[in-house]
Amino acid sequence: MQKITPRQFSGKTAWDAMLIETFTGATTVRLHWTDAPYKWHINDGPEVFVVLDGVVDMQTEENGHVLTHRLEAGDIFHAREGDRHVAAPRGIARVLVIEREGSV
Repeated sequence: MQKITPRQFSGKTAWDAMLIETFTGATTVRLHWTDAPYKWHINDGPEVFVVLDGVVDMQTEENGHVLTHRLEAGDIFHAREGDRHVAAPRGIARVLVIEREGSV
């Protein structure tokens, strides 16, 4: 068993991750630390993105328009396969991400 306190986790570079678990079917649960935006991407499967600490602006592209969704601690973002998005933290953020192993 393991207790994880997200506020105590820091990475050396943006989007460093602590692997928490890999489930059968190649699903990973990782705690990410970041202080910089990720990159625009499309996952090859679903993604569940939970802000544990900090604030993240999640930008999505829908019908040619970019929308910004402000995520605060406790908020959950769900992307389906094929959804184009990018996460941009406002300062340091810690995020729990559940997605297919090896996903972008």
